[in-house]
Amino acid sequence: MGLLIDSSLFIAAERGHLSIERVIAGQEDEPLALSAVTASELLHGVYRAADPARRLRREQFVEAILRQFPVVEFDLEAARIHARLWAQLAADGKQIGAHDLLIAATAIALDFQVATADARDFPQIPDLRFQLWRRS
Repeated sequence: MGLLIDSSLFIAAERGHLSIERVIAGQEDEPLALSAVTASELLHGVYRAADPARRLRREQFVEAILRQFPVVEFDLEAARIHARLWAQLAADGKQIGAHDLLIAATAIALDFQVATADARDFPQIPDLRFQLWRRS
């Protein structure tokens, strides 16, 4: 089983609240990746930085992540899982962030866990295995 790392952990790491090395420690034998959705979220943060110096630091941080971890696509299998989960959650009256549901479906399709700091959305998603990491 692999580990799909959520943007919440990378954001916490950028802010100095969490060590990515700590997250992956002991899991080096497992595949580690991030979803294309997570890559988009991180790149969005680069483009939203108003201060040029901050944008450059953030861009360097994100590009280092994108070089270190493979990025997995949202494919047809993940789309099928996403549609099923979305319908199931809607029938249960639960709303999950759209990006989080895409990331969860990708992880389930790959038989991966999600490593996240998001204690709100991911725990509500059926069939999803996840690791909840807190600030250090």
